[in-house]
Amino acid sequence: MKTSVRALATLLFFTLLTGLVYTGAVTGVSAVAFNRQANGSLVVSGGRVVGSELIAQNFKGPGYFWPRPSAADFNPLPSGGSNYAPSSAELLGKIKERKKLGMTRDLLFASASGLDPHISPEAAFDQIERIASARGLRDNQLSAVRALILRHVEERQYGMLGEGRVNVLRLNLALDEETRIAK
Repeated sequence: MKTSVRALATLLFFTLLTGLVYTGAVTGVSAVAFNRQANGSLVVSGGRVVGSELIAQNFKGPGYFWPRPSAADFNPLPSGGSNYAPSSAELLGKIKERKKLGMTRDLLFASASGLDPHISPEAAFDQIERIASARGLRDNQLSAVRALILRHVEERQYGMLGEGRVNVLRLNLALDEETRIAK
């Protein structure tokens, strides 16, 4: 009986320590040291929250930069990849559909999570013509769109992880702002 009481007390102690004290301390430190990130890295435009830097949104309009496709239809609850095999006829069909829409490079394939908010700078450059046509931009304005993309390139993490990337939400907000000012 004495051993059972000790074991139960030890279980209760470590449950409180690791379940409440530790998680409370980590949550408190993150709220103080990394407040913006701890609250979802929310993006505010015009005084209202328009999204998160960490979760892709489905921009469908031809006048916007498109993110990578999502196998989960940009829903964070059942997020994940499609699990299609490289030899899958369904995957090949989806790629052909995306090519017909003018998608190239990384826009042909869904990201592993289905919620990746970034595209490569090259994929952004590939979309300039479609966006310019939809927004009625003149040829002399295309260089401004290219410069806008370059200003929004995020370099490799810690200088060595991944590749340069562009956050689609931030880029589209900047594009709206640029074209609003230009008119």
